[in-house]
Amino acid sequence: MTTTLRDAVALTERPSRPSPVSTTLTFGWRALLKIKHVPEQLFDVLVSPIIFTLMFTYLFGGALAGSTQAYIQFLLPGILVQTILFVTIYTGYTLNTDISKGVFDRFRSLPIWRPSPVVGALLGDTVRYTIASVITISLGLILGFRPDGGILGVLLGVLLLLVFAFALSWTFIILGLLVRSPNAVMGISMMVLMPLTFASNVFVDPVTMPSGLRAFVGVNPVSHLVTAVRGLMAGSPDAAEIVWVLIASVILTAVLGPIAMRIYRTRT
Repeated sequence: MTTTLRDAVALTERPSRPSPVSTTLTFGWRALLKIKHVPEQLFDVLVSPIIFTLMFTYLFGGALAGSTQAYIQFLLPGILVQTILFVTIYTGYTLNTDISKGVFDRFRSLPIWRPSPVVGALLGDTVRYTIASVITISLGLILGFRPDGGILGVLLGVLLLLVFAFALSWTFIILGLLVRSPNAVMGISMMVLMPLTFASNVFVDPVTMPSGLRAFVGVNPVSHLVTAVRGLMAGSPDAAEIVWVLIASVILTAVLGPIAMRIYRTRT
């Protein structure tokens, strides 16, 4: 055994450096393994969409739309957007948890593509988004949701939502790098997302809102996202809103991604 170890140390050729793709996929797999070994992480992903969908459908469906059957057609795309946006918070939360344990200091010392741990974590969290989407849509179908856009419309709506969620996650990555504790990341993130999701067109048509609130809802990015997803699922896609969401996603990633990586490299 001593001879084998001496031979291994005496090698003159170094192993080839892993590619950015392989290291990113490795860290994405790490994120999935964390879910496997700590399934409690999926509790909010599994329970939150069920609670929100059932609560708003049966509390407000009859009052707002005349019946729960009619209201679920309007509500479900909005609840889907709200659920996925809330799940993006966990990207920053888990990153901050790794930092507080010293894990990311080890990653920064490795001879790998620097963004790999962050981008890999984002790819792994996409599984969370997908699980939450499947649960929300499945429950909606049970409650009577019937998308006129068919399977293709639903898939395109979810895909558009996942693209925006990936871009938005950079915001919470920056927060996770700057804030001292995971609980602080969660608290600040909720303070940001709660007004954006509830003061939007997720639950009601803004036509009946006061003029000031209606103006805010009109420029709220969540409203644009909901309108785009709702149109795709209803079989009447709004091209302008879809383009708006895609452009916003590109801008968020192009601006926040480099900022997040700079903070990641210089953080002490």
